[in-house]
Amino acid sequence: MGQAAERAAEIEVEALGAQGDGIAHSPEGKLLHIPLAAPGDRVRLDAAGEPAEIIPLSPWRQTPPCPQFGRCGGCSVQHLQDEELALWKADLVERALAQRGIEAGDILPTITVPAASRRRAAFSLLRTREEITLGFAARGSHDIVDAAECRVLAPGLKAALPKLRRIAEVGAARQTTVRMTATDSQAGLDLSVEGGKPLDLKLRQELALAAEALDLARLVWNGEPVAARRPPVQDFGGTLVAPPPGGFLQAAAEGESALAAFVVEALKGVKRAADLFAGAGALTFPLARFVNVAAFEGEAAAVEAGNLAMRRAQGLKSVSFTRRDLYRRPLIPNELKEFQALVVDPPRAGAQAQCEQIARSKVPRVVMATCNPASFARDARILLDGGYKLEKIQPVDQFRWTAHVEAAALFRRS
Repeated sequence: MGQAAERAAEIEVEALGAQGDGIAHSPEGKLLHIPLAAPGDRVRLDAAGEPAEIIPLSPWRQTPPCPQFGRCGGCSVQHLQDEELALWKADLVERALAQRGIEAGDILPTITVPAASRRRAAFSLLRTREEITLGFAARGSHDIVDAAECRVLAPGLKAALPKLRRIAEVGAARQTTVRMTATDSQAGLDLSVEGGKPLDLKLRQELALAAEALDLARLVWNGEPVAARRPPVQDFGGTLVAPPPGGFLQAAAEGESALAAFVVEALKGVKRAADLFAGAGALTFPLARFVNVAAFEGEAAAVEAGNLAMRRAQGLKSVSFTRRDLYRRPLIPNELKEFQALVVDPPRAGAQAQCEQIARSKVPRVVMATCNPASFARDARILLDGGYKLEKIQPVDQFRWTAHVEAAALFRRS
């Protein structure tokens, strides 16, 4: 009887869930989500039927590269091998499409960015009388895990962590958590701080002096520019662009390059294309080496950055940037008819209104990039119902060791 009860209190992890947690069923059939578990592990349940201990038997497992893994909330799947994670990321896209009744078709092998490639990160910082703690939120708590051991940050960003601490000494109040978004640009560190002390003349002067001493490219404090010593440029396919403070930027240059390469390859032979939700031109400029591109974006600062870069760029076809809120005013079929192809790269909410207009158009080719499989699947359903065919998908694992996945897909009008 005792042995039978013991066997009943142990269950096997069946699959990996959408958030990177192990999925299993209790003996009573209850669905359990078990963080840090992997398919093939066994889990010992407590008297209440809740997971109490993971018995690591999964062939998917590896030794996590970061000593903070399990405590830090930044990564959720460092305990799993890259090969299995690549398959899982592609499966996340396929599952989202299946929920909309879509067969994924040709899913290309997942492109995974290298470790230590994250060029932008949002840090939490807490200053006390004794110390400054800078890092990421701990798993399941408001504690901060120090970022010094992080295996995700690009070398330039990791080397800049002491600069963030120095800025905090100048402008962070004690016992207040400050958010610091740091970007490693070609011109140096681009830093935006939220939650710091209110900006007055004295603090502005102190921060400007600190930015000078620390050789920051740009410092923005509570939404206000404090120092703009050099444009914090990024290389978008051979064109140098300075995204605006807080403007969208792909987390890793390698991930951005993978998405851009897919777009360029998918639109070979096209003479004129539109880039919708273009941001400051991360996909516009690589494509404009080969294709005349009209870019549309709702954020004024991003349009200004794209136009400034365009005027200084060389070796491009015709490029234009136009401000337009594509959620409220999507391009309609009569406007879309001048283009042979479209690039659609919306935020996480997707591009439902714009896709409804595209589905009514006759544009031959559409490439959609996405950071959210659910909204991508919804928008893909709209295009398919409008007569397009989903030809191929390229998953990109840009946020290593997390549950996030990017993808780019080619649709052709049948």
